[in-house]
Amino acid sequence: MDSEAILKALANPVRREILQWLKQPEHYFPAQHVSVSHGVCAGQIDAKTGLSQSTVSNHLAVLQKSGLICCQKVGQWSFYQRNEAVIQQFLQSLQRDL
Repeated sequence: MDSEAILKALANPVRREILQWLKQPEHYFPAQHVSVSHGVCAGQIDAKTGLSQSTVSNHLAVLQKSGLICCQKVGQWSFYQRNEAVIQQFLQSLQRDL
């Protein structure tokens, strides 16, 4: 776990919002045509943010590099979901060290 990368990722409000959405994907992405059990399609996240595809891709890359989210490719589509194990490990480390 890279705490510095996680803190950098969490410093941006858009990335925190994406993490919040991915915590309850069935609530925030009800229009997704496939089950959210594999994650949320990047296109759905793009549409919800209202930002450009390249900006959202950058935010998702930062979250993925930090380990906060995981990506699963299905054909040409990318599906994202939270990495709950890393999130819990980070929260425990904050509680222990601060």
